[in-house]
Amino acid sequence: MQRCGFVACRPTGILLLFIALSATAVAQKNYTLTSPAGAITLTVRVADSVYYSLAVKGTPVVTPSPIALITSHIPLGVNSHVTKQATRQVQETIVNAVPIKRKNIPDHYRELTLSFRENFALVFRAYDDGVAYRFATTFKDSLIVEKEIATFRFPGDATGYLPLVQKREKVDIFHTSFEEPYTVQPLTQFKHDQLAFNPVLVDGGARKVVITESDLLNYPGMFVRGTLQNGLRGDFAPYPAKEEIQDGEFRQWIVTARKNYIAKTQGTRSFPWRIIGLAEKDGDLLLNDMSYRLATPAKQTDWSWVTPGIGTDEWICGANLRGVDFKPGINTATYQHYIDFASRFGMQYVMLDAGWSDNNDLFKITPGLDLEAVAAYAKTKNIHIMLWTLAMTLDRQLEEAMVLFQKLDVKLILTDFMDRDDQKTVAFYQRMAEAAARHKIMIMFHGAFKGAGFERTYPNAISREAVLGSEYNIWSEKASPEHDLLIPFIRMVGGPMDYEPGFYKNANQQTFRPLRDMVMSQGTRCHQLAMFVAYDSPMQIFSGNPSDAWPEIAYTTYLASLPTAWDDTVVPDAKVGDYLVVARRKDNDWYLAAMTDWTPRTITVDLSFLNNGSYRAFTCEDGPNATKNSEDYRMGYALVDKNSKLTINMAPGGGYVVKLIKLNDARP
Repeated sequence: MQRCGFVACRPTGILLLFIALSATAVAQKNYTLTSPAGAITLTVRVADSVYYSLAVKGTPVVTPSPIALITSHIPLGVNSHVTKQATRQVQETIVNAVPIKRKNIPDHYRELTLSFRENFALVFRAYDDGVAYRFATTFKDSLIVEKEIATFRFPGDATGYLPLVQKREKVDIFHTSFEEPYTVQPLTQFKHDQLAFNPVLVDGGARKVVITESDLLNYPGMFVRGTLQNGLRGDFAPYPAKEEIQDGEFRQWIVTARKNYIAKTQGTRSFPWRIIGLAEKDGDLLLNDMSYRLATPAKQTDWSWVTPGIGTDEWICGANLRGVDFKPGINTATYQHYIDFASRFGMQYVMLDAGWSDNNDLFKITPGLDLEAVAAYAKTKNIHIMLWTLAMTLDRQLEEAMVLFQKLDVKLILTDFMDRDDQKTVAFYQRMAEAAARHKIMIMFHGAFKGAGFERTYPNAISREAVLGSEYNIWSEKASPEHDLLIPFIRMVGGPMDYEPGFYKNANQQTFRPLRDMVMSQGTRCHQLAMFVAYDSPMQIFSGNPSDAWPEIAYTTYLASLPTAWDDTVVPDAKVGDYLVVARRKDNDWYLAAMTDWTPRTITVDLSFLNNGSYRAFTCEDGPNATKNSEDYRMGYALVDKNSKLTINMAPGGGYVVKLIKLNDARP
């Protein structure tokens, strides 16, 4: 058997069968499906292979692209025979248990199901903002998936926005924290040996396409590789054959050998959805929640104990406090200080990040920290505790740890350093979310892959990282305003993301330095503030330094008052990588945020999305000197209504936030 690095490669016969079209192929037949509004047409051609293609208003967007599932039983989609077709149209509303972009989500689509003689079906759905397909099998015994063929071919010249995996030493390329900047290049330059994780964005000119997935359960996540043509092909981490513990401060399992298949699973099941999201306007990408709509609904119905909010985290700023009468660090006094800070300004949570216990033993509390005393003190201040955990430690001590967390009234746990998305690792996420749900505890994942609809199946999995965020300011210049204006259009299509904004030390291009003991952000103070509204995450983590925040009472109170779960979202204006203007509704009030890259901008926004009546507008915007001093901001007040217009002036790397409070429910 051939060996390809860590992967045992299968003989090429089936792949040759897939590529070489047989002279004795089944009769070719086309099937079509249109979106509810009629603009999108999906064509499925069944011949020697199954091909799908997409057109919008008659213009090709995806050219015929082959798909198949190569299994231990038979190649599904290669010389397969359709026995039945069925169509249906759905017009429902999903009520989101933990609202992210919107509480009530229209779920309107047309569906085509093709059943095949070979014990499988292909299900296609057409929405007005994209299409999706998935395989479903009906084998009685277990099934080994050796390979999945997922291709995405585009007409003409297309540009890809690709988070390219950087191979680490001593491990294969499928080990990644899913935190990379975007490489923007023609798809024809995307090489076979390059690997990108999803979501990825493809700009074909007339409209933009996002490739991602949903309902990722008991199956590996999808990466994409280049084809040196105008297309992408899916790739999947093979199943681990051998694992070893990689020692260090944060231990984790690494794969040292892999099987010659990607998944071993039950024979009767549905596989993950492959999503091709479509956007004519850039702002439509900010509204796309296909990954949520396509995911399996949660089994239980009572999620009232999942409570969004804003919490503090001391790790990025290193608890580098000043003006206190104790030595800051991982100790009781420091966390009581954080609790006092959160309570004073109206935040709801305080995180105890890495170091509160031995990383490898959750019951070995760090000397100097009285965890029970901290938890009891938090309760007196109506603050909830969140605890960081190392993934392999949590997995090993799971049930005992959950008992401890319940005893301490811990509301959320964060688990970290998985750095994989093979089938075995995906199963870990499900196991952790289910255990946490049994104990009514929320969970977040760092060192994680994108959500892929997981937050619908497990609403207590309230957010996750899978993004190059604030922590990168410690050691690099990667978390730039340009990057900040790419991730909401690309990464956020895959679900909520934990960026962890809130810096009070802000710098421009000339003054920024990555400094561990004096961490600063790139862009203005209001650029940081805008992230709390513009970025999807029901649990927003404030990573600023309380010592910087205490003196700025009005600003910090303003920040802490921002909601994190939204009843509705509209996008008045946006351009990928350049700027955005997003408006969110919470009850009767609206919150509007704007962000720009290093280019200063003036944008005029009409407020026609408001309801009738007057609103008090509380603004926080870049100050007159924000170009030189990125910490300069000013706050203002006005009365507005739906006929009003806002003029937003943003400095380089700037931002803007306005709270629009309904007049008959005004609050200071």
